[in-house]
Amino acid sequence: MSEDYGFVDEEMAEPGDEFEEIEVADTEADSTARRQDREFDEFRKRLKNVERLKVEQGAFDDATLGALYKLVQDGHVGAFGGPLSTGKEANVYEARGEAGDVAVKIYRINASDFRQMREYLEGDPRFEGLEDNKKETVLAWTRKEFANLKRAEKAGVRVPEPIAVQRNVLVMELVGQADERRAPRLAEVDVENPQQAYEVVREYMRRLHSAGLVHGDLSEYNMIVHEGELVIIDMGQAVTVHHPNAGEFLERDCENVAAFFSRQGLDVTGDELEAYVTEADADPAGEPDGAA
Repeated sequence: MSEDYGFVDEEMAEPGDEFEEIEVADTEADSTARRQDREFDEFRKRLKNVERLKVEQGAFDDATLGALYKLVQDGHVGAFGGPLSTGKEANVYEARGEAGDVAVKIYRINASDFRQMREYLEGDPRFEGLEDNKKETVLAWTRKEFANLKRAEKAGVRVPEPIAVQRNVLVMELVGQADERRAPRLAEVDVENPQQAYEVVREYMRRLHSAGLVHGDLSEYNMIVHEGELVIIDMGQAVTVHHPNAGEFLERDCENVAAFFSRQGLDVTGDELEAYVTEADADPAGEPDGAA
């Protein structure tokens, strides 16, 4: 035989004992695992039997159910309610958390346009080396929205408070009362004071930019109004200012916002708004605490 491969010296081998006792009793870990499996099965049946959810099987696959179950175990989600909104890439549901009502946003891995998502992910230094497949892209997108919400909130921008993220499920503050279904979008309300609303929006855009973020899809459809507050939503596509397309996205945001408020009677332009947003020494004195 070679020096690399050889047999144990037969004289050194000891015969086995066919009557050797092997411990097969349940350990505490075994019992816990089986209990969790049973609880998860019941949880899955309960969700699938809630007719109000009316979701496709693709939205609540086993992995998503597992993520929801983990959020339940951690206390972030309790009783599940009906859908607040449905979209091409994600559904948002009402739920009850430890501190009250929350919104649960579930990204559908099979239905999401992951190529469009990658346009916003590629070039973001936070997601370098991301695998080029749908599942990893959607999971990264969900984490990205959670991170963007946290950064925006820290910068003083009114966004839904981020609470928890697990796989393709994001739990955040429910802006609006449960019986209202959802707070109206800015496009759906009569803006009583356009000038004040515009000043709030442009200040939030400036704070986002100062915090290193560009929303990337800001318009009257991604802002909601609740109890006199303007709230910016849908932060998943927001990119850092270092993203190669950040300038293009900011210009588009400014054009969209300026166009809306121009229709409200204000004399504003996208160029003027962009100059304000990017002005490093913009005077924060007298910032509005405003309302729409």
